[in-house]
This record gives sequence, structure tokens and C-alpha cells, in this order.
Amino acid sequence: MSVEIRSVLKSEEEGWGRLKAVAKIGNTEWKTAIWFDSKNETYLLPLKAEVRKRENIEVEKKIEVAIWL
Repeated sequence: MSVEIRSVLKSEEEGWGRLKAVAKIGNTEWKTAIWFDSKNETYLLPLKAEVRKRENIEVEKKIEVAIWL
């Protein structure tokens, strides 16, 4: 998926490969950004502590994420 996103939206990236986004996990939706990691050639979505707490996210817990770019 990262390859497709980068090929279509690379021109929209800001500094350090930052691409504005809206993310949703469970009932929590927030404005954020995904960041391109050139070492692994994929995008990363940072999760704020507030989101992790609200949605009871723990290490190794599988979650479903929706992202709008």
C-alpha cells in the first residue's frame, strides 16, 4: 500500500516525508500525519498516548485502522 500511496501522493508530502491524514481506530478519530520511513520504504502512523488509552491499545494487540489522505 505504501508504494501506491507514495507514487500517487509524493508531491503532497511535506518535510521528512510527512503526509497529512485523518485516522480512526474504534470510535476515536483524529487529525494526524503518516511519515515515510525511507529505510523500510513504508509509512508510519504514530499513535498518541490519548488514542492508545481511549482504545485500550497495548503491545501486540491487533487493531483496525482507517486512514484518509
